[in-house]
Amino acid sequence: MIATHVPVGPPGHWLAGHLPDFRTDRLGFLTRCAREYGDMVPLRFAHRRILLVNHPDQIEEILVTHSKHFIKHFALRLNPVILGKGLLTSEGDFWLRQRRLIQPVFVRTRIQSYAGDMVALTEKMLAAWKPGEACDIHEEMMRLTLAIAAKTLFNAEVGGDAHTIAGAMAVMQDNFLERFNSILPLPLWIPTPANLRARRAVRQLDDVMYRIIRARREAKSDEGDLLSLLLHARDEDDGSRMTDKQLRDEAMTLFLAGHETTALTLSWTWYLLGQHPEAERELWAELDGVLAGRQPNVDDWPKLKYTEMVALEAMRLYPPAYVIGREAITDCVIGGCAVPRGMTVLLPQWVVQRDPRFFDEPETFRPGRWGEERMKSMPRFAYFPFGGGPRVCIGQQFAMMELVLILATIARKYRFRLRPGVTVTPHASFTLRPSPGVPGVIEARSP
Repeated sequence: MIATHVPVGPPGHWLAGHLPDFRTDRLGFLTRCAREYGDMVPLRFAHRRILLVNHPDQIEEILVTHSKHFIKHFALRLNPVILGKGLLTSEGDFWLRQRRLIQPVFVRTRIQSYAGDMVALTEKMLAAWKPGEACDIHEEMMRLTLAIAAKTLFNAEVGGDAHTIAGAMAVMQDNFLERFNSILPLPLWIPTPANLRARRAVRQLDDVMYRIIRARREAKSDEGDLLSLLLHARDEDDGSRMTDKQLRDEAMTLFLAGHETTALTLSWTWYLLGQHPEAERELWAELDGVLAGRQPNVDDWPKLKYTEMVALEAMRLYPPAYVIGREAITDCVIGGCAVPRGMTVLLPQWVVQRDPRFFDEPETFRPGRWGEERMKSMPRFAYFPFGGGPRVCIGQQFAMMELVLILATIARKYRFRLRPGVTVTPHASFTLRPSPGVPGVIEARSP
């Protein structure tokens, strides 16, 4: 295919290109580029060529139609010692083998067995809540999803190991961001303060993970958790199982992907519901009708349609992963534009999911839109919080079940109100975090 279009982008710094603008205000910069320069915007981050892609059709080309021409974004490969070779970062035949091994872990019948743990741990959190009590709901959701990840992944109560893993993960994310923002990322062996912290975090993770894996192998027991399923997974071609290193990498990938991202969606959901009482009342009406005062269970999941719409709409406005990166490994043409080998393409959920061409009142929190007929004709990649194509998030169904059950368990008893005078803004770090958290008050639900 021959390129037929040469896109135009904003002027940039002679050396750093557009990297300073991106670092200063990531979301604002991406939005301005899309609004002022269109669907295909060429950029430069120092020596790296970037193409910002803002239309669902071209996003589908990259993630689905021509997915073999692209690999994961270069930043995810900056530090293989930290990230390992889990599903998030691996490529080619190795990634395909790992995907085949792990896929059975996430079939619907398997993940449904964790519904009881999700509800039980949420109820345990609620038992400590007191109406009128001040809290940061983001911190509460982080603790809850940490407990659920520890239980479902390692069959462990939240204790020293889980908090060690979470703390080390935070250090890793900061290191990732610092290296991404750097014009010339330094190798990990150079003893900068950030690198020393990252290396210490890796040692902590390895100590914990390999100890858990060794103990589980020696016990030869099936704890019913995701780690047990990974331990017993066999390649369908040669019958081989994962090595300890592969188990470590995949377990850490699942922990990272399944902990903070879910907590962020929940945090933004409570923030939005607190500002939209009409949506909150509709949520309560569904919970009253379906649950009639009891705890939710896995059979309620498909019945809680509006509850799911609330989560979908929160992820539309505040996607935990606000941009996806890919790197071209061959010369190709996307949307009529030449994409040379080595170029990075950025696919911004933050921009596309707020585009008025695809969503009425795009800045408005309106969960009911997901039940409208119009949404059925929406372009496939106008909404892609879980990515798409062969590398779509493997835990999508697990995450949606967790979101719906946690929302239902909490909202049938409580509501959250933001502290007066507080302005919460999205901070685009490794993920899209609320700043300065989501401080407010827990209130008993009105009858």
